[in-house]
Amino acid sequence: MSKTTPSQTVGPFFHFGLTDTYEADDLAGTESEGERIVIEGHVLDGDGEPVPDCMIEIWQANAAGKYDHPEDDQDKPIDPGFRGFGRVATDPEGRFHFRTVRPGPVSGRGNALQAPHILVQVYARGLLKQLVTRIYLEGEPLNDTDPLLNVIEDAAARHSLIAKNKGDGHYHWDIILQGGNETQFFEA
Repeated sequence: MSKTTPSQTVGPFFHFGLTDTYEADDLAGTESEGERIVIEGHVLDGDGEPVPDCMIEIWQANAAGKYDHPEDDQDKPIDPGFRGFGRVATDPEGRFHFRTVRPGPVSGRGNALQAPHILVQVYARGLLKQLVTRIYLEGEPLNDTDPLLNVIEDAAARHSLIAKNKGDGHYHWDIILQGGNETQFFEA
């Protein structure tokens, strides 16, 4: 009688394996156009405890709202100084941060204008596959009409995607992996 092979999780991630070659917390560099911002926060489990062995990847449009990707056919300029992709590991207290530029609005399905946002993938122990979500920025007027935000009926789930403006270009956004305050995740 044969048995099914047990599934494996995607973590933990060992920080010594995420060398400078693979870790990229600065998407903007010195030559990027646009307003510089910092996204910082924590990854927390369902009990509010930090997750110290997690990897976070982000990707986003540049300040003009253009992705540096062959499938982005929007008539907007590419910023050669902007990376558009970042990857970091959480520290022992579950903290992470990215330095980037405020993304511009992008066209979505049917050319519906999407609010500026940052796409996020979370890899952590205990997960069978990565979690996918988005970061929106507090105070952005287009949040009110964003097609994805507006299909999320639960106000707390919508609120979990909004990074809090701490002033001086700094935003705080926590990723909560489970429980009553869980971050809204999407199927990818």
